[in-house]
Amino acid sequence: MLVSNNWKDYECIDAGNGEKLERWGNVILRRPDPWALWTHKNDNVWNNYHAIYHRSDKGGGYWENKKSFPEYWTINYRDLKFKVSPTGFKHTGLFPEQAGNWDFIIDKIKNANRPIKVLNLFAYTGAATMASSFAGAVEVVHVDASQGMNEWAKENAKLSKLDQNKIRYICDDVLKFVERENRRGNKYDAIIMDPPTYGRGPGKELWRFEDSLNKLLDACINILSDKPLFLLISSYTKGITPEILKNVLLTACENKLSGKITTDEIGLKITSTNMILPCGVYGRWENNEN
Repeated sequence: MLVSNNWKDYECIDAGNGEKLERWGNVILRRPDPWALWTHKNDNVWNNYHAIYHRSDKGGGYWENKKSFPEYWTINYRDLKFKVSPTGFKHTGLFPEQAGNWDFIIDKIKNANRPIKVLNLFAYTGAATMASSFAGAVEVVHVDASQGMNEWAKENAKLSKLDQNKIRYICDDVLKFVERENRRGNKYDAIIMDPPTYGRGPGKELWRFEDSLNKLLDACINILSDKPLFLLISSYTKGITPEILKNVLLTACENKLSGKITTDEIGLKITSTNMILPCGVYGRWENNEN
C-alpha cells in the first residue's frame, strides 16, 4: 500500500464508525468516511473538534461548527502550500492521501534530465499540478470541468510561488480536450488523472468511470510523446481494486507502451492506533528509461 506518512501539517488522528477525525494545521475536522467500517474506541478524542460534517438524507450535507476557526487557511507539504476550506460536499480542497503520488511525480520529473510537459486531468485544486511544476516541468496543462476548482488551483500556485511558471488552466470536458489535443498534434511526456465515479462536464457531458475510463485511456495514449515518462491514475470508485486497475492498464498499454505497471491501494496512517485507513487505489505506467 502507498501510505502518505510524510505529513507534518496534516494528521489522521482516528477513524471508525464510518468517520475520520483529522488535524489540518491547527483545525480538527470530523467527517464521514465510507471505508472506516470498524469501531473506534477512544470517545474522548472524538469529542475534541472544530467542526463536524453531517450527511443529509436528501443528499449532500452541512458542517456544524463547534469551535471558531477561519473560513480558509493554509497547510504545507514539503515545499508546497495549499489552501484548505471545508466545502458543502464534506471535502476540504485537498486529498492528503495523494501525497505519496506527489512524491512520485516530483521524483520522476526531477530525475528525467530533460524537458517534461505534463497534462493533469480532473485536476481539482491542482495539488498534482503544483507538484509537477515545482519539480521543473516546462509546462503543465491543468484541466477540470469546474471553473471554481481552477480558480482555487491558481490560488495554490500563488501560495507555492509557482504562479510565474508555465501552467495553463483549462475549464473543459477532459475527453473532448484530449481528443482535440490529438487532432492538434500536441503531445505530453506525463499524464495524470483522478477520474470521479460520476460527473458532468461544463457542457453537461456525462462521465461514468466504468463506461468512460477505457476510452479516455486510449485517447491519452495517443497524445503521449515519443519518449513518455509516466501515466498515473487514481480512483476512489468503490469496487475498483488494484488488480482491476492493473488489467485496465495492461490492456490499454498492450502493443503501445513498454514499461513498468504498478498498482496498489492508497492509505493514511491513523496516528492513535497505527492502523491504516484505506482511501482508494492508484495505477502507474512508467517508462523504464528516462
